[in-house]
This record gives sequence, structure tokens and C-alpha cells, in this order.
Amino acid sequence: MINNLFSQLPAQPPEQEQFLTLLQQPGLHIERIVSFGHASPADFWYQQPQAEWVLLLSGSAQLRFADDAQVRSLQPGDFVQIAAQRRHRVDATASDQASVWLAIHYHEETQ
Repeated sequence: MINNLFSQLPAQPPEQEQFLTLLQQPGLHIERIVSFGHASPADFWYQQPQAEWVLLLSGSAQLRFADDAQVRSLQPGDFVQIAAQRRHRVDATASDQASVWLAIHYHEETQ
């Protein structure tokens, strides 16, 4: 069966971001995230136990890390590696179009 990351996108901005699991295996979770003008709540930081690699496929986004004063502006094709436990947040996403992300969550190897 063939699926498409851009199928079933919302026609209108949804109230909440949409998360769709594409593949789930032990130590690996791949999901599509659709943001439409969404941002992390004020004073909220993600701090996940697993590492994350995220690719912005469409739209735009502003990503911030607690340990870095610089806001990262992402455009389609930009990707970011986020270490496990690194505090981060989404400051903004495009409000005039869907921002589609491919997020890969995985457990980092420890030496």
C-alpha cells in the first residue's frame, strides 16, 4: 500500500495540531505533525526522554531551545537534530498554510 504525507491535510485550520503515527517500533516512533498557526503554550518546554530528528516539509516555523538565545527559523527542507532531554519549544508556525513536519523519535545509543 502506498500512502502520502500530504494526504488528508485539514481544509481549514484545526484547533489543535494534528499528530499521525506513521511507524511505531521498539525504540522508534515516526510521525507526521500538521501545524497551522500553532505554537507551544507560553512558558511550556518539551523535554523528551528520546532524541528527535525533525524535518519541515511545508510552511514555516520558529524553533527555540532553552539553552540557546537564538530562535531558529525553519523553511521547507530544513531539519534539526534534538538531543534527548534538550528543552525546546515551537514559538510560531505559518498561519496562512499548513506546516507539515516529519518527526522521528528514537533512543540514542549510550557509550
